[in-house]
Amino acid sequence: MKTKAILAMLAAVLAVAGCSSTPPAKQASSGSKGGYYLDDGPEANPPGDLDRVPDAQPRAEPLHRYANRTYTVMGNTYTPLAKPGGYRKDGVASWYGRRFHGKPTASGERYDMYAMTAAHPTLPIPSYARVTALDTGKSVVVRINDRGPFHSKRIIDLSYAAAHKLGYINQGSTRVRVESIDPGSESAQGAAPDRAVYLQVGAFASADNAEQLTGRLASELALGADRTRVVRDGALHRVQLGPYPSDDAAHADRTRLRERLDLNPVLVRRD
Repeated sequence: MKTKAILAMLAAVLAVAGCSSTPPAKQASSGSKGGYYLDDGPEANPPGDLDRVPDAQPRAEPLHRYANRTYTVMGNTYTPLAKPGGYRKDGVASWYGRRFHGKPTASGERYDMYAMTAAHPTLPIPSYARVTALDTGKSVVVRINDRGPFHSKRIIDLSYAAAHKLGYINQGSTRVRVESIDPGSESAQGAAPDRAVYLQVGAFASADNAEQLTGRLASELALGADRTRVVRDGALHRVQLGPYPSDDAAHADRTRLRERLDLNPVLVRRD
């Protein structure tokens, strides 16, 4: 009986291990570049153009078998909602970054600080939510794939990319409105435009540098000429791979680029 109780407790802890508020650490002081903790900022060379990372696209997904069970953390019990939609709440949003980058989330997926995701105590996993900064009116759509935060007054933990797009990276937190999205609703259909998906690998002032990177990608990844392109955008030359049939297909190549070439491309959508 004791053994079963211990195993159940461990399972509950593992289910929330990916969230920023789970492990013991020194909290970030006012003005430090982190959500909850010191040194939680970006990597030394974060991807450029994070403003161009597209919002998550709401779609119907089966709920996770284990991540939606009632659980207890820090003496508080949480019961996740049974279906998406119908949730709206104002409160404080924080963010989590490199301390958890690549570690498992409550969904079992690896946390990607440069993807449009978030942790929430009770919204279904997976599900989608629109998060609006109340002081600026800026909003993003994120995919809920993790649990947390478990601190009073904080209602959601956004990924680094999502917090960057809302403009509160340096201050660590901001007041927001969180609204869950029902993928079948009319509002969800317009949450993210249906545009071609690309991976942007780099942006250069020099056309020669852009062409050199294109050649390297084609050589080391055995890509056909139709899979790479250089897009002129003002004074910049943007190197992109694609188009991809889906976000999932683009993320698969993104992982390959990071592992094989130590590059950090970002997902973009273009007409």
